[in-house]
Amino acid sequence: MENYDEGISMKESIVKDLQLADTGDERIEWARRHMPVLELIKSRFEETKPLDGVKITACLHVTVETANLIKTLKAGGAEIALAGSNPLSTQDDVAAALARSGIWVYAFRENDDEYYACLEAALDIMPDVVLDDGADTIAHIHEHYPDLMNSIKGACEETTTGVIRLRALEKSGKLAFPVIAVNDAETKMMFDNRYGTGQSTLHGIMNATNLLFAGRKVVVVGYGWCGRGVAMRARGLGANVIVVEVNPRKALEAVMDGYQVMPMHDAAKTGEIFITVTGDTSVIRGEHFELMQDQAVLANSGHFNVEIAIDDLEKLAISKKRVKEEVDEYTLADGRRIYLLSEGRLINLAAAYGHPPGVMDMSFANQALAVEYIINSDLRERKVTGVPREIDERVAALKLKSMGIEIETLTEEQERYLSSWELGT
Repeated sequence: MENYDEGISMKESIVKDLQLADTGDERIEWARRHMPVLELIKSRFEETKPLDGVKITACLHVTVETANLIKTLKAGGAEIALAGSNPLSTQDDVAAALARSGIWVYAFRENDDEYYACLEAALDIMPDVVLDDGADTIAHIHEHYPDLMNSIKGACEETTTGVIRLRALEKSGKLAFPVIAVNDAETKMMFDNRYGTGQSTLHGIMNATNLLFAGRKVVVVGYGWCGRGVAMRARGLGANVIVVEVNPRKALEAVMDGYQVMPMHDAAKTGEIFITVTGDTSVIRGEHFELMQDQAVLANSGHFNVEIAIDDLEKLAISKKRVKEEVDEYTLADGRRIYLLSEGRLINLAAAYGHPPGVMDMSFANQALAVEYIINSDLRERKVTGVPREIDERVAALKLKSMGIEIETLTEEQERYLSSWELGT
């Protein structure tokens, strides 16, 4: 591993191998060609330098799509330190390419023991803005960096899991600076979470197992936007999809969408492939493992590896072995085998490439414009707020433009009609 020792200091990147940088550059360039909205923003940033002198700590999945966001922010004049947001999600060639380009990078794959050391190294920049994916960085600042909290102008959170954590922090009255929930932008949530998670999750499972989805009983745990996407893509491959959901409105929607809906206790008995996308803990646990069929497959696409209760599985198993890369076999006392993929971590990044650049284009366009908004606005309320509507709609308009699609416009008469309470005006 390049440039790693116990004494991590600023201006010293921690990556696996800088010699991987050429490969990383080629892959980053491929993704760039499929991220036209972010490219338009980058071109403007290069001219206007709206982030000149702004210091940013970013804790994100280090992928080719993230690299293009980081390059956009740098084009705007920002000084950036990047840490990986999940031990198995860093693409080492991308980390090397960014480090060589002048970004301070503290990320390498399989860094369980060094995860927080890398995060803390990225905080040495003393950021004005934080970009987070899962809220680990923001939580860490609140727990260990009280002097830093007052100097941060604002933060952006990219994930459903992170927004849930930060709303809890706000509710406790301890949130120290404004946070923009980029995850909640419609051009992020409805597209990245649904189409990105749906495609990349199944890609990861197929990469890890090479299993056929057609005809299999696939249990999707959680029916938020991510769950909708996973269920939709699994059904598209011919799977019989079962949804497990605790929210009655979402459960009803799943029924209306044509899926079977049942409690986990019942789904455990019939499912063959289980996919968790809830943002909660222990949604599949010991009592469910005891009911599963032989050779059941478990995969998680939530941010943290807590959705599948791995400790319960360890206690029930009489043996465990790695049968292939990304697949661990747990044998129970009665001989049944349960397969856990990628140690319960994000399957779409641990065993695949994550979301396609075409959908991350919108998510990261929101991120870039949200950073600009934080710098240009006098945000004072220590709250979690959504992306301003005008940014969300601007991203959608730019995406349509890049696709060569025109939409209808209102006539003056229609605008008057929609803005009036009087009939016939």
